[in-house]
Amino acid sequence: MYYICEDDKPKYWLEKLNIVKLQGNRIILPIKEKYKSKEKKIKTEQELYKKTKKIIDKANSKKVILSKKVQNLKTYVNNIQSLELDIVNGKWLFFMVIPEVLEYIIQKEKIKKQDTDIHILINDVNDNTIKLIKIVSKTYKNVYIVTKHIEKFKRIEEQILEENGTIIMIMNNKKKSLAKAKIIVNIDFPQELINQYIIYEQAIIVDCYGNITINKKRFNGLIIQNYDINIKDKNKYYLENEKYFTKELYEAEFYKKQPYENVREKIQKDGINISKLFGVNQTY
Repeated sequence: MYYICEDDKPKYWLEKLNIVKLQGNRIILPIKEKYKSKEKKIKTEQELYKKTKKIIDKANSKKVILSKKVQNLKTYVNNIQSLELDIVNGKWLFFMVIPEVLEYIIQKEKIKKQDTDIHILINDVNDNTIKLIKIVSKTYKNVYIVTKHIEKFKRIEEQILEENGTIIMIMNNKKKSLAKAKIIVNIDFPQELINQYIIYEQAIIVDCYGNITINKKRFNGLIIQNYDINIKDKNKYYLENEKYFTKELYEAEFYKKQPYENVREKIQKDGINISKLFGVNQTY
């Protein structure tokens, strides 16, 4: 894996010539704080990208992690995303830490699990989503599955009742299903679909799908689109914590095709919890 980061104190000639350095598994960019113009900034980022690409093309690993500052280089990042790379961004881990996200929310809202209903928006049925539903259904008062594929989830409903003795409810009424839903987890509903439903105006929506907006004038709730984590071992990433998001450093440890239960076991063993949740222009 390659870490792409900024040079903290780049020498003048490195900035002048846009020299990209390779030190071990670190690709280091001479990023300026200010540029003479927007055009100059775009041109510089394009040049930095081309030099980065030459390094990556010769590399064995196609997995990269971008520092916080590098993530703010829009032109550079857009170009990097066009390559066939595994860019560690925390999105995969977001799904895996949904139980911790819900824990953070109920503590923040000062409510009890046994009094809390969770609504999960999901259409794709797979082993990971079934296991998530089982975990959530063991913990919260009621779990409602909102889906276009009611018949597929009926079998899961029966399975969970038999295994856990808990009842989940399957529904897809666009006028009623989310009208009173205070906490919603969106697994895979795109924006066009979720906006077909009447949504409680103060709902907290955990958006794992990515960057949805609610096109309702009265909606004044919160859409959680990003997060960061704490880890029990505070010294684990002491060299990288300032430059990188902890969630991305942690996600980089995983082989993404490993079983869901193995990932959850490691998350619990490592004492992972949510440090912050982020909505649009808002920290929660």
